[in-house]
Amino acid sequence: MVSEQSQNKPGEEVFEGDYRPSSPEALTSPGQARVDPLQTEFLIRLADALNTTLDLQTLLERTASLVRAVIDYRIFAILLLNDRTGDLRMRFQLGHTPEVERMRIKIGQGVVGDVAQRREPILLNDVTQVSNYINANPDVRSELAVPLIVKNRLIGVIDIQSEQPGYFSTEHQRLLTLTASRIAQAIENARLYTRVARQAQTLQVLNEISRELTSILDLDELLERIGQLLRRIIDYQMFSVWLVNERDRLLEARFATRFGERLDITVKLPVDEGLCGIAIAERRVVNIPDVRKDPRYHMMNPETRSEMAVPLIHKGAVIGVLDIEHTRTSYFNEDHERAVTTLAAQVAIAIENARLYQRVTQQEQRLERDLSMAREVQLRLLPPAKPQHRRAEFSARFVPARTIGGDLYDFLQYDENRSAIALGDVSGKAAPAALYAALVSGIMRSVSNQHLSPSEMLRTLNDALQERRLDSQYVAMLFAVWNDENLTLQIANAGAVQPLFCRSGEVETIKAEGFPLGMFPNAEYEEFSLATQPGDSLIFFSDGIPDAQNSAGEMYGNERLIACVRKNHQKSASKIAEAIIGEVAKFQGKRERFDDETVVVLRVL
Repeated sequence: MVSEQSQNKPGEEVFEGDYRPSSPEALTSPGQARVDPLQTEFLIRLADALNTTLDLQTLLERTASLVRAVIDYRIFAILLLNDRTGDLRMRFQLGHTPEVERMRIKIGQGVVGDVAQRREPILLNDVTQVSNYINANPDVRSELAVPLIVKNRLIGVIDIQSEQPGYFSTEHQRLLTLTASRIAQAIENARLYTRVARQAQTLQVLNEISRELTSILDLDELLERIGQLLRRIIDYQMFSVWLVNERDRLLEARFATRFGERLDITVKLPVDEGLCGIAIAERRVVNIPDVRKDPRYHMMNPETRSEMAVPLIHKGAVIGVLDIEHTRTSYFNEDHERAVTTLAAQVAIAIENARLYQRVTQQEQRLERDLSMAREVQLRLLPPAKPQHRRAEFSARFVPARTIGGDLYDFLQYDENRSAIALGDVSGKAAPAALYAALVSGIMRSVSNQHLSPSEMLRTLNDALQERRLDSQYVAMLFAVWNDENLTLQIANAGAVQPLFCRSGEVETIKAEGFPLGMFPNAEYEEFSLATQPGDSLIFFSDGIPDAQNSAGEMYGNERLIACVRKNHQKSASKIAEAIIGEVAKFQGKRERFDDETVVVLRVL
């Protein structure tokens, strides 16, 4: 507030650098011919001061200083119009109390509101004589208010007051009006610059947020991070993410925070109720300046005054809503709406990706459990024990390419002198191949009591599979019957890999061939009889052995297999089987198996 002794009267000494009109005639309106050189100098200084900064706060401080150069005020304020709420708010002030600074003045209210409404300056020599004066300071007696207009659009008001009646002159009014247009344009430029700078910063933040969100696939972690990152754009106080449950048509709160603390919301809302329901139905941002005045508001936090509900849309479908709340009325503005709308598109994609990943993970876990059970069942289908004969020993090794495989082997005890050996390879891999292998094994065991010869067994299996024919499914199988009494082996082959016969370190291939089971009806199979002697070995194996590859793409091949058999021919059946599987594994290194590996060894004692 201004005291009498501090305010200069006409003709008194002025501070260096200040401009004071030497006479009333020195202040001319723009239409007058004569211009005071001091006034011209002042306007030049004004232009220089206003044009050298785009920082709004600095500009307002300079404006206050420049006005003081021509009017020695004590109480000064620049009020700017809030386009969204339509009221005037102090952006800069000197001499006012904090209570007055927080006032919101509507257009037409008080002297300042009247100036804004009429878009004309008002000079009051005695404010006590004015009915609409807002008595914020009882010591004030005179007031001068000038509108700030840019391109015929009101942006605010400059208001100066004095404790002396009749302190402001028409010359003051004229000069303040003359400078107001320049000040208004400078303020508008600074606000535009601030808005553009803020938008650029927001876009940069949105870009950083988008990159980070795409790297999070855990849904709970993602939603929590969304809440943290959103605060870089909007300083909210309550925030929640509601996702649509399509089956029940309900909104479920998957994440909520209130004043920085996590909140557990168990209530579920119908998708067509509340402000979130409006956002979903109309597929747009719903920004409510005061929820107390909106009957659609569904109260979750009694402190809430402003609320903004943003739909999350993915591929044309609304999958949820971002709900942002604040305790101040009219808190969220158009910049907030634009920023959060841009972010919502990326959030929707990130949420959908996380939910998809979650579903895939759950399916994988369920499949893993199913495969583990199937693996257990498959292992139980394998023969629990090897045949026991006085003049021969048997061994088998099975390594599936995946959790379960399509290879099968079995031993069938015909009588005390005869045992059958079966080695099969089902087309395909994993669960379908294992199920088909179980089918073949079940059929084979169901007819084992008939003690069929190899060719008869293959023909019987082929006929049974023809009755249960599945497209693109077949079995390559080798079936042999060992006779411990005369040391002979009968063999028939239905498309399987031809076995090896080793005698005294010499290895040769048994040339037995035939059609795979299940491919052709009425197929016949040729049968061979092989006489053996002590020390001989027969190696039955699936194609996963020679086809095994190393990191360079080389296949293990028959030559390496024959060399392994030759090197270990004097060992027991189990040692030979272990040597083959071990060398194949060493050859493959860290490369993942792509086919099942099965070895069955018969060694004559």
